[in-house]
Amino acid sequence: MIVDRYLIRQFFPVFVVAVSMFIMLFILIDLFLNLVHYLNYEAAFKDIMYASLLYIPKSASYAVPISLIFAIAYTLGELYSKNELTSIISSGIPFWRAGASLIIIGMIASVFSFFFEDRVVVPTLKEKTALTRKLRHIQTTEKNSDIVIKANQGRRIYHIDYFDMVNTVLNGVIIIERDDQRRFASQIRAVSAQWEETKWKFNNAVCYIWDGKWLPVDNFIPSEDYTENPEIFRRNAVQPEDLSVRDLGLLVQDLKLAGLPYLKALADYYHRYSFSSVSFILVILSISMGGRFRKNIMLMSLASSLGIGVVYYVMEMISMMLAGSGYIPPAAGAWFPVIFFTIAGAVLVRYSKT
Repeated sequence: MIVDRYLIRQFFPVFVVAVSMFIMLFILIDLFLNLVHYLNYEAAFKDIMYASLLYIPKSASYAVPISLIFAIAYTLGELYSKNELTSIISSGIPFWRAGASLIIIGMIASVFSFFFEDRVVVPTLKEKTALTRKLRHIQTTEKNSDIVIKANQGRRIYHIDYFDMVNTVLNGVIIIERDDQRRFASQIRAVSAQWEETKWKFNNAVCYIWDGKWLPVDNFIPSEDYTENPEIFRRNAVQPEDLSVRDLGLLVQDLKLAGLPYLKALADYYHRYSFSSVSFILVILSISMGGRFRKNIMLMSLASSLGIGVVYYVMEMISMMLAGSGYIPPAAGAWFPVIFFTIAGAVLVRYSKT
């Protein structure tokens, strides 16, 4: 349709400029927040630039939704100020149909953002965070100690003092076996266990069986049944935001089986999906503002896009915090802002000024 092609030609240059501007803004904000610390510890210029480079994907994930709001509101505002939007609607084309091509762009952006976040943003942000901590000389405690894992449908419980993720070694191993009635059956203690292709090989292992009290087993030789994948322990030793969607879902399962708190991880898992829909939701909102600005279009479009973006992210932050604390279900924490803004956008489009 001619109107669609014309609208897209007007939209894309504004969007490219806007997304570039917002990416640069987010990078500069991050740089200035850390600059004093970089200078205090005499960080090398190339390392500082590399950290900023690694922050580009995350900046883009924040910038794209806001840029869509700005570009669409500005484009429709320009058409309205020149009476072109009025002419389109007067020709018998409904307002929602005039913006259909922009809605499709929002849908494409949402699908793209899901894979972009999972494949690009997560690994680069993890590397950037590690580099920033190194440049700022921040000592961090890895979450690879005091790990508890349930396996074999809950009949096997691992307690690990320390997991060496580099060499795939479990240190300070205690394994408790339970029978089908979940009663204590045996306990294995070992100084360490090394992963060898398909199974764990124990070092200095001793075994005790439960018969009212723990009785040692003479000449104990560990079986080859201990084949739990090292990734189970690795997932429990990292932050949820450092994991892909697949690994994050597996982490939630691991935490449930281990009887550990999992609501925050589950909320983060749902959030990976809900966050990808932000572009589509905000496109609907921006279309509803298309006929509301006739003067100072650029300023008003910029202010409205920033305002809506801030409101959305604040609402999302609050709902995710409530979900992580268990006050609301994890799914509600991730999807409530999406549902709220979808309804608000539909209502505003329905009663938009045409």
